[in-house]
Amino acid sequence: MAALLELEGDLEVCGTAADGAEAVRLVGELGPDVCLMDIQMPGMDGVEATRRIRQANPGTRVLIVTTFARPGYLRSALDAGASGFIVKDTPAEELAEAVRRVHAGLRVLDPALAAESLFEGANPLSDREQQILRLAADGRSAAMIAAEVFLSAGTVRNHLSATIGKTGAENRAQAVRIALDKGWI
Repeated sequence: MAALLELEGDLEVCGTAADGAEAVRLVGELGPDVCLMDIQMPGMDGVEATRRIRQANPGTRVLIVTTFARPGYLRSALDAGASGFIVKDTPAEELAEAVRRVHAGLRVLDPALAAESLFEGANPLSDREQQILRLAADGRSAAMIAAEVFLSAGTVRNHLSATIGKTGAENRAQAVRIALDKGWI
């Protein structure tokens, strides 16, 4: 992607990062006008990195460029301060134009994902429910989750039950899958 953007006469790539924490650090050091960010990265994800970049460097706009075209991710990214959200298979000339538009202060959204996001609605899970469902995703028991988040096992089971109801799932594994597919966790 950096090589494609370097071919544009009016765009300059000033740095690349392997993960969200490195992106936050480089933006602080280099002060780019626009930062291209992925959603899923090792360590700090793109949503949290976007939030930190926008808080510490309000002059830097963030354009999410990802393979994970999920309505929940779109909403989370915009809530974190992203100025745009497009998919990685966007043609090179459209990617360059998206960077220019974001630099100009405009919003850029993948049209199909934006439409899907309107019909999906907002993430129905509370922050605590999202946290507990993320921990349940790897098969942890309610007791193990409870110990990690300093709640009782009964409270964790109540949160898991709520996530099952809110996702329309039949069990916690299905709730995890639905929430992941929609980008809610």
